[in-house]
Amino acid sequence: QVRLVESGGGSVQSGGSLRLSCEVSMLNFRTYHMAWYRQAPPAPGQPRELVPRDLVAYITAAGAASYDDSVKGRFTISRDNANNAWHLQMNGLKPEDTAMYYCNTARGFNDLWPWGPGTQVTVSL
Repeated sequence: QVRLVESGGGSVQSGGSLRLSCEVSMLNFRTYHMAWYRQAPPAPGQPRELVPRDLVAYITAAGAASYDDSVKGRFTISRDNANNAWHLQMNGLKPEDTAMYYCNTARGFNDLWPWGPGTQVTVSL
């Protein structure tokens, strides 16, 4: 079974940068479309599992990238097929980018794998 583990999150000030990474042990990684998602902080009393994971960016097997409008021009997704890894470079971070970030396959192109624990990104003013 595929196991996803995200890394690279942290706390930064507005305008700062972070680079998220995800690796997976599997065959044929290069044939998959990969993505990053984020889950906003839950409202008081709201279970985290009820907060949707929104697509932030995805990259196709051919290397074409697509971004949510909210991160265009600030975030860059990339993949390293030699190491079965993909990354999300986040520049110009804003407080509204604060969320739990998850990696997975690109929803709608491939079946999702079991979600990993995520990596927290917190951006302060």
